[in-house]
Amino acid sequence: MKVIKLQRQKLMEVEGRIWVKENGKNFIGHGKVELLERIHKSGSISKAAKEMRMSYKAAWDCIDAMNKLSHEPIVISALGGKNGGGTSVTQKGLEIIKAFRQMENIYEELLKMFEQDLQAWNNLKIKEAFSLQKQLQTTRRPMIKTSARNQFFGKISHIKLGSINAEVTLQAGKLSIISTITLESLKEMNLKVGDSCYALIKANWIVVFNEQPKGSMRNCIDGEITNLTKGEVNTQIQIKHGDTYLSAIITKESCDELELTLGKKVWFGFKANHVILGI
Repeated sequence: MKVIKLQRQKLMEVEGRIWVKENGKNFIGHGKVELLERIHKSGSISKAAKEMRMSYKAAWDCIDAMNKLSHEPIVISALGGKNGGGTSVTQKGLEIIKAFRQMENIYEELLKMFEQDLQAWNNLKIKEAFSLQKQLQTTRRPMIKTSARNQFFGKISHIKLGSINAEVTLQAGKLSIISTITLESLKEMNLKVGDSCYALIKANWIVVFNEQPKGSMRNCIDGEITNLTKGEVNTQIQIKHGDTYLSAIITKESCDELELTLGKKVWFGFKANHVILGI
């Protein structure tokens, strides 16, 4: 009898850890947070160190380094007395523990997403794999949910300051988008050239043209119609500009007047003050 051995394909895994730094020095990480949690539970540095199989000196050095880098004490020790001595984690320390654990949870979900992508990549043919890699490079970004149909993620390439407003140019791949926001918003968001952010444009804020429009409209993007969905009142249009897709919603009458069809080249125009920036 012939025995056939089935070899299980190895799964790709993604691993990583988070460290928080203060002035270039390691402030907090997974191990230090675990130490703080054990100190909070036991009220003793020596007991927490023993549980983590580390020396008392190493544990104390970690605590001393955190306290020196923090603006407020994280761990405090009380001398023996009526109620006895002991060590406790301050309210600031508890807040740091909670915040770090939340960051870890988010980070773990992100790693799972990358792991799924890599596994899918591993199961594809080489040609398809490179196509997926390119797609991941252009689409993987911080998560955001809004009602705006058009969402673009990129970097700020230019900021022009006025007396009341600021003109911000966002470069999202080959797409250049201009947004006008107040100086107050610019200050609150602390936007600078080189920063990453989102540009959001609602589909009903976009005007469709058969030819490149002339006038004060700052944003004009050409593309080929890839999707046309007609309703009783409105029509949704999707165009492709390079590797980017944009959606617009216009009235059915406007669609008929413009004689829009699949494959036709059109222009999408929208005002700079209709572009919402988000971080």
